[in-house]
Amino acid sequence: MQSIGKAFQRGFSLLEISVAMAVILLLAITGIPAIGHYVIESKVPKVGEGLARFIVQAKVNAMGVDPAPYRGIDTALFAHSVRDSSVFSVLGTGAGMRILHGLGDKGEVRVAERVGGGAFAITLTRVNDAACPSIASVMQRVADTISIEAEGRAAKVVKAEQVPFNAMAARAHCGRGNSNTFIFGIG
Repeated sequence: MQSIGKAFQRGFSLLEISVAMAVILLLAITGIPAIGHYVIESKVPKVGEGLARFIVQAKVNAMGVDPAPYRGIDTALFAHSVRDSSVFSVLGTGAGMRILHGLGDKGEVRVAERVGGGAFAITLTRVNDAACPSIASVMQRVADTISIEAEGRAAKVVKAEQVPFNAMAARAHCGRGNSNTFIFGIG
């Protein structure tokens, strides 16, 4: 009777546990970056929607105001617009305020007027390549110009009056990792 009890108490050997842990570790190492890219990709439509909503509101509020309809538009105004958003994170207040977009590690949104208030730009910094060119594709409907600057490369205009948007051209200019800056021009 005792020999039967001992047979059931037999466990895994140290070698078997080590092999199983090595397989799990290997799967985790190869799978975690893919999961991170998927999470970033899934945020693109919501970030694009929030930016597009802000642009449309700015355009509607600027109707009939000439010649500087966007005078005074800035990051603080955008922060007020997205403060209760589940997509953007507004950190701090005043001059030290930062708005994180979630499409890359510590990536920020900045809004600034251009051409004396006749236009404005929305800049997304530190955008991960997983969001490229999806964010440009979403924004090409509402932005008049789009440029992409990858770390170590000159900025490239991928949409303008004389440059029709091409997602493949945008993708070709994106750099690896969180090295991309997008500038969306409006007005």
